[in-house]
Amino acid sequence: MAHEPTPPRGLSRPGKWARGAAGVAVLFLASEALGRAGIVDRSYLPPASSVTARAFELFGDPDFLFNVRVTLTAWALGMLFAIAIAVPLGLLLGSVPAVNTAVRAIVEFLRPIPSVALIPLAALLLGSGLKMEVPLIVYASSWPILFNTMYGLDDVDPTAKETLRSFGFGRIQVLLRVSLPSAAPFIATGVRLAASIALILAVGTEILSGFGDGLGMFIAQAGNVPDGTRDVLAGTVWAGCIGLIIDTVLVQAENRVFHWHKAQRSGAS
Repeated sequence: MAHEPTPPRGLSRPGKWARGAAGVAVLFLASEALGRAGIVDRSYLPPASSVTARAFELFGDPDFLFNVRVTLTAWALGMLFAIAIAVPLGLLLGSVPAVNTAVRAIVEFLRPIPSVALIPLAALLLGSGLKMEVPLIVYASSWPILFNTMYGLDDVDPTAKETLRSFGFGRIQVLLRVSLPSAAPFIATGVRLAASIALILAVGTEILSGFGDGLGMFIAQAGNVPDGTRDVLAGTVWAGCIGLIIDTVLVQAENRVFHWHKAQRSGAS
């Protein structure tokens, strides 16, 4: 009697970390080799060791750390407002079809507009600093949270909702007791996606605005200085490391809090 093939097992956590570290090492060595060999002018591509050393030096620079705090403050405020706006709105649109139909055209019109295209208008109306950055971050990062909340509500078991209704629970109680807990893993995924978008927009807004403070402003100013490529790349390394740390923390929190959802999905498949 033929046996079904056993599905391949995924990599363990140490294996995933080892593979990721190997990829970083290959990129580091390739950049180092190009810089040292003179194939690419060092003013355009300094050796990776030089960029890494400069990134560590910046850790002791109070002015640079102030810029990092400015960016992280804008990121955190934007995320808080985006969650506070997008989750309730997603619950409303996902649970009340009439409202969804009424505003769907407006949502689909606004969603494709790139946030960076709004920077000149935001700067004109709101000025510089957090007053400009936070609204743009909220606008860009609300979409993944909003739509993941709606997708999560679509995935709720209808039997569970009907069971509560049969016991006399109203729409709000069903939403809070069944729909919201069931949609929570989807909302968490939306928050994780939005966190990356928010950081990209925070840094990008600072670079493109041309004034104010922040990590993006540090990178923009370094790019205008002769031989400033090393600082540009060091600032970029910082932005990448911050993004990696944020994503790792959110993934770990998501796996720990919603481990039951992953097990449920594995069992269903």
